[in-house]
Amino acid sequence: MLDDILLHSNRLQVTLSYPGSAYQGSRFDWTGFITQVTLDGSHTFCVTESLQPGAGCGGSGLCNEFGIDQPVGYDDARPGELFPKLGIGLLRRPDDDAYSFSRSYEVVHPFPVQMATGPDQVVISVEPLACRGYAARLIKTIRVRENHLEIAYELENAGHKAILTHEYVHNFVAIDRQPIGPDYRLRFPYPLQLDEKASAGLEGLAIQGSEIAFGGPLASLYLRPQGYTRSRTPQWEMLHQPSGAGLREVDDFMPLRVAVWGTFHVLSPEIFVGLSLPPRARQTWTRRFEFFA
Repeated sequence: MLDDILLHSNRLQVTLSYPGSAYQGSRFDWTGFITQVTLDGSHTFCVTESLQPGAGCGGSGLCNEFGIDQPVGYDDARPGELFPKLGIGLLRRPDDDAYSFSRSYEVVHPFPVQMATGPDQVVISVEPLACRGYAARLIKTIRVRENHLEIAYELENAGHKAILTHEYVHNFVAIDRQPIGPDYRLRFPYPLQLDEKASAGLEGLAIQGSEIAFGGPLASLYLRPQGYTRSRTPQWEMLHQPSGAGLREVDDFMPLRVAVWGTFHVLSPEIFVGLSLPPRARQTWTRRFEFFA
């Protein structure tokens, strides 16, 4: 296994896995798989998706995914044909079943990847592989400044079929590995209204205005906040009250949707961006994570 990539600012240390090293699954983007962020040498923020080895999809830390329920080229692929999973490579459709993000698909051809690494940033270029008219070039720049971690994306449609999908960062986080419960607060920049048809595990939550408090240890949670909009303020902020440590995400795009997933050891606010690229078009977007104590 290749050594990790380490990025530094005067306040942050960020650990990334080399593409295809720690993670070789068919769900999460292999590029920029951020497994730990440490603030001021004291506070950590990233945890694994599951504490049980082999369980879950293998997510860890700040890992993103393209097309959790809208993968490029899957619906028009016949069983046995390939489809592109952005950030990973060409996967094989095994049968007539609908796509499922939790299912493992064969990664037949990983995308070629080039990297340029410095002390405080890495530029990852994912080159296209043609697949039934689909092809995409992805350039991801990850940089650290002070207490900020910025991920800038550039996606180019290099094929002759349109690319219609979305992207989000799963954010498997817990502050200093403290379990999710009454010590935490999760805040949004708008009064919370939930899509109750797409939410579960709300028992024990106290929602007041734009803030969620947890009445006890978190068992299992999924919710879909409504009312989001494009904003220069953070799309969410997570605070661990005893330590005063927390993190927030500021984005430069209008969210397609917002979700929160969690269980006893991890909380995952998720901000989705919609991607619609005709042939030869490009789309850029940026996420900035701010860590504080």
